[in-house]
Amino acid sequence: MRAILDRFALTGRLALVTGASRGIGQALAVGLATAGADVVATGRSVEGLAHTADMITAQGRRVTTLAVDLLGPNAIATLFTDIHELGLKPDILVNNAGTEVLAPSREVTEAQWDAIVGTNLKAAFFVAQAFAKQCERGAIVNLGSLTSAVGIPTAVPYTASKTGVLGMTRALAAEWAPDIRVNALGPGYFRTAMTEGFYQDAAWREKMLARIPMRRFGELDDLVGATVFLASDASRYMTGQILYVDGGTLASL
Repeated sequence: MRAILDRFALTGRLALVTGASRGIGQALAVGLATAGADVVATGRSVEGLAHTADMITAQGRRVTTLAVDLLGPNAIATLFTDIHELGLKPDILVNNAGTEVLAPSREVTEAQWDAIVGTNLKAAFFVAQAFAKQCERGAIVNLGSLTSAVGIPTAVPYTASKTGVLGMTRALAAEWAPDIRVNALGPGYFRTAMTEGFYQDAAWREKMLARIPMRRFGELDDLVGATVFLASDASRYMTGQILYVDGGTLASL
C-alpha cells in the first residue's frame, strides 16, 4: 500500500488553472506546483500571469501562461487548441475564473447577469467539457462558494451562478465517473482584489467575523491543502462533493 502522504503528491501531473492571474486562482496554481504539478495558468492579465509564473518557477515546476477572456468569441475552443498545439495535456482542472458585482436585485441589469453567470457557470461548464474531451482520466475542482449553500442579499446573480456550479459538479460527477472525478471547493470569506470593497467597511468586517467560529477571515494558503486533496489520489474515491473551507461559518448558521 502506498504511504498515505504519497497519495497527495502531484508529481508528473499537469494542472490547468483558470483565473490564475490573481487572488484565489493564483494561490491555487502556486499551491499545486508546491505539491509537484506543472501548471498551465490562464487569466486576463498578462502582468498578473507573469507574476504567477515567477512564483511557480521558484518552486522548480514548469509553467505555461495563456492570456484569455473566457467570455470572448470562441475563447474556450481557442484556448484548448493552443494547449493541444503546445503538446500539453492537462489531467487536473481547477475551474476558478469568476466575477462578482453587488447590486440590489431590483437593480440588476441583464448585462451584469450575463457577465456573472456567463463567467462563473457557463464558461466553467464549457471549460470542463473541453477538458473532458481531451482527458482520459483526471480530476476537476470547480470553485463554489458559501453561496452554493445559502443566499446572500445583493448577490443574486453570483448566488445563482455558484448554486449552479454545485449542481453542475454533481451532474458531471455522476456522468463522468469513474474516469474523471468532479468535486468543488467552497471558500468562505477570503480577502482578494474582487472582494476588497467589503473589507474596506469596518462595520462589515466586525459583523462577518462574529459569524465565523474561528474568528478570522481565510488566508489564501488555507485553500491550498483542500485543493491538493481534491486533485490528488488522496481523494480517489470522492466525486460529486463540495468541500467548504470557511472557518466553520456554515456549521454555525
